[in-house]
Amino acid sequence: MDKNDLLKVLAEDAYNIGFGAKKHFATYDILEKYPGWVSLVSIGIGIFALFVNFLTNNVISATLIIIGVTTIYIERYSDKKDSYCKAGVELTNLFNKMKQLYFHVKNLTNINEVIDADNERIQIVNQYNAICISKQICFSDWYAHYKFFWQHQIEWIDEQKKFRLLRDKIPLSFWAFIILVLVIGVLVFFKTKGRM
Repeated sequence: MDKNDLLKVLAEDAYNIGFGAKKHFATYDILEKYPGWVSLVSIGIGIFALFVNFLTNNVISATLIIIGVTTIYIERYSDKKDSYCKAGVELTNLFNKMKQLYFHVKNLTNINEVIDADNERIQIVNQYNAICISKQICFSDWYAHYKFFWQHQIEWIDEQKKFRLLRDKIPLSFWAFIILVLVIGVLVFFKTKGRM
């Protein structure tokens, strides 16, 4: 493997490690914050429903119940909450090592040094695989995309990978969700328009 190939592989592995770190932090954030936000919003809507007639709608009540029930799903992960945070910290450290290795490799000229750097990369990837927790909470991918692409300094990875907004920075499942919501919205619109 030559230096340029190694730089590309380093960028790909760093992306996997960095995204993995953000996914662990996303799961931790959801476990930590979601139940509190659900309670706050539910109480707020409940108080306003006392004097705002629109909020006494059955659809809004059913939606709040469904959102409240999702906290039961989240409770299944709560016993491992701290392990997600710990894994996120360890993966961030590996991501930073990968960044240092990337810049080190950029300055190498000797093929033996490139081979040594590749061996170091392999060790970091093995550590990454050992640390990762495979079971992540629903929607952690979406949140991890936000955390990785919009909060993290990744210009050095983009130097090799050339991220694109629609292809890389927004999850495919989010696009599918948006299309589904639009189709349902159009169907509801035409159904209610037909009643008039």
